[in-house]
Amino acid sequence: MIPMTLDDIQAFLAAHSGIERIELLFPDINGVMRGKWYSPDSIDKLVAGKVRLPMSTYALDIEGNDVDGTGLALATGDPDGYGWPVPGTLGVKPWSPSPAAQVLMTMTTPSGEPCLYDPRTRLASMVARLAERGLTAVVATELEFYLHAPGEPGQAPVPPKGLEGAQVYDMSAVSSLSPCLEDIQRACAAQGIAADVLIAEFGPGQFEINFHHSADALAMADQSILFKRLVKGCARAHDLRASFMAKPYGGAQPGSGMHIHVSLIDGDGRNIFDAGDGVADTLRHAVGGALATMRPLQAIFAPHANSYRRFQPGSYAPTIASWGLDHRGVALRLPEITGPGARLEHRICGADVNPYLALAGVLGGIAIGLEERIDPPLRTEAAPIGERLHHDWLSAVEEFGGSDRAARVFSEPFRHAYTEMRLSEIAMLAAEVSDVEYRTYLHKL
Repeated sequence: MIPMTLDDIQAFLAAHSGIERIELLFPDINGVMRGKWYSPDSIDKLVAGKVRLPMSTYALDIEGNDVDGTGLALATGDPDGYGWPVPGTLGVKPWSPSPAAQVLMTMTTPSGEPCLYDPRTRLASMVARLAERGLTAVVATELEFYLHAPGEPGQAPVPPKGLEGAQVYDMSAVSSLSPCLEDIQRACAAQGIAADVLIAEFGPGQFEINFHHSADALAMADQSILFKRLVKGCARAHDLRASFMAKPYGGAQPGSGMHIHVSLIDGDGRNIFDAGDGVADTLRHAVGGALATMRPLQAIFAPHANSYRRFQPGSYAPTIASWGLDHRGVALRLPEITGPGARLEHRICGADVNPYLALAGVLGGIAIGLEERIDPPLRTEAAPIGERLHHDWLSAVEEFGGSDRAARVFSEPFRHAYTEMRLSEIAMLAAEVSDVEYRTYLHKL
């Protein structure tokens, strides 16, 4: 990675006069933005390694608390890491009431090594692993989200007025929220986010954004996580709220996913998934590896309690580790198997996923498949066939915590920290008694 320089930042500020602050963003393991505000007068510190933050910041729980089991906070003295701006991510915040900019940050240890717990570092290690084989991943994400009316914390969302029913591809749904959606598109352009297509999805107030394919997986994850922040900011500016929760509505309303498209090119720019006829051996092994690691890594692809409400029979969220050609009911879909567009589509991630970790998991599974020449199970032609995915959070976390393949993809220290974080979150939520339990049991038992 070519470092961002002081000249880069000064040129940006000269082109955007009046900027009052720069927000330094460190996405944690949950995908929550942590960080600091910096004055433009202090920009020299950004490129001199003077931005410090505890390395344990990456492993805070969903409510922002330290997790003792990770061993990253007081157990080791809670040492600082050093933050560095990510090139290409410095941009304005069009939705901000006062002129502001933001930049993604990555972290190194005091000795200058990449921080093991930085999600961006985990993805970078998978990119490097493929590069050792002379391969580059070309990736694209598709990200779904809901816009809803403002409400009180802890209450269920309410769809925007007039969008109470199904709206798939409904242009009137897009038109009714066009001021907000147009601002989202303008903000994408202002931040250099390569958004391609925006469509209305099935749920009330649900939309999907597709990103252009990129041969830079790290940049794709950068754009995906910045897009989440951008949507939330633009929604608030229009007195709406946005959610990337995996399943914000109960019943038959659909959840929100993040599909990932992947192809691999060699040093000559040739797509190695293209055999010219039929499914290439390389593509078959990539599918085999992605399927073989799907259950062990499901705690990454479905990170929270709510994630598992999305996996419902008969929905477009797969419940079986299956694959097929142009089949939207499988976990791994092959939209094209010949030509430069030959690729696989990984379909199990929820929109609540951390994009860095999701891409690291998908690329890690593909790398394992290529290394071990793993053949996939039978291809699905009608009803999906294959190994059933986890239907509950705890079993997924426990398998991840004991998986050698999870350690191969994410490193043993990260696997341990991630497992402890999730077990802590599980224990926290298990101690709560839900409204539905009171409604069902309190006056009957």
